[in-house]
Amino acid sequence: MTRCAVFGMGSWGTAFSIVLADAGCDVVMWGRRPERADAINTRHENDEYLPGIALPPGIEATTDPAKALEGAEFVVLAVPSQTLRGNLAEWAPLLSDDAILVSLMKGVELGTASRMSEVIREAAGVPDGRIAVVSGPNLALEIARRQPAASVVACTDEEVASRLQAACHTSYFRPYTNTDVVGCELGGAVKNVIGLAVGMADGMGMGDNTKATLITRGLAETARLGAVMGADAHTFAGLAGLGDLVATCSSPLSRNRTFGEKLGRGMTVEEAVRDSRQVAEGVKSCRSVQTLARRYGVEMPITDVVVSIVHDGKPPSVGMALLSRSAKPERYEA
Repeated sequence: MTRCAVFGMGSWGTAFSIVLADAGCDVVMWGRRPERADAINTRHENDEYLPGIALPPGIEATTDPAKALEGAEFVVLAVPSQTLRGNLAEWAPLLSDDAILVSLMKGVELGTASRMSEVIREAAGVPDGRIAVVSGPNLALEIARRQPAASVVACTDEEVASRLQAACHTSYFRPYTNTDVVGCELGGAVKNVIGLAVGMADGMGMGDNTKATLITRGLAETARLGAVMGADAHTFAGLAGLGDLVATCSSPLSRNRTFGEKLGRGMTVEEAVRDSRQVAEGVKSCRSVQTLARRYGVEMPITDVVVSIVHDGKPPSVGMALLSRSAKPERYEA
């Protein structure tokens, strides 16, 4: 039986643990809070993040990273992206020489503007062929309820991607393999920024035309950045690009869209943070995405406006300037 360690007891880490267990894997979850681990072990429920969802009996939980990693073929990382490097400094000495590290995180590191796979490679000292990424329309509650969904498992080593695909393939969760790690990570990170923008528009009472414009132009921003970073353009038309973007921008289950909606309704960033139970990755990652855009000379106006609102204190109403940001005729670009 394939043994998997899942680091992170939030909603997505828990939902993916359910997928792995349903696929026949032996799953050990790790978290820092003993009460969470006890609830999973005794009541088979993570009632803080996924209340009412019964966890399969093949899942156990621990606060001991060494216990979680013992014999693990796949080490799934589902912690907040900005904590990853520090966490891996603690966990790296415990990793086996052949463990595959799987990123569920959709962010870009502050300061370095590194993608999560790059942080894993540097902090854990493992080669690219042992690092995989899961990305796509991954709304945790729907997957935990075993509603049909598809996703992408990406690794530069096709054999590793196929092994991970087999480990998480169930009747309701269909993973597709890909070798475009860069594209999958960019799609997952930038869609959070666009989700914030769409949420703001919704909170301000804007209609579907406005939101469709932001989604479509947001996808164009993502593809432009991906092109100069070596991503495959086809990735952005698939599950890890358009699919993830649509789910994030349209669902009330999306943390980033919901956070943006609170801003659009007049909350400050600090008020929205206090009112939110979980991390909205785009709030921090938007600045790192902007850093990447400037590093590669790519125009990303929606990202720029989100940064100006979230970090520079400008009101969400300035976002409407996106729809008329140029007085000159523009060539159509999808």
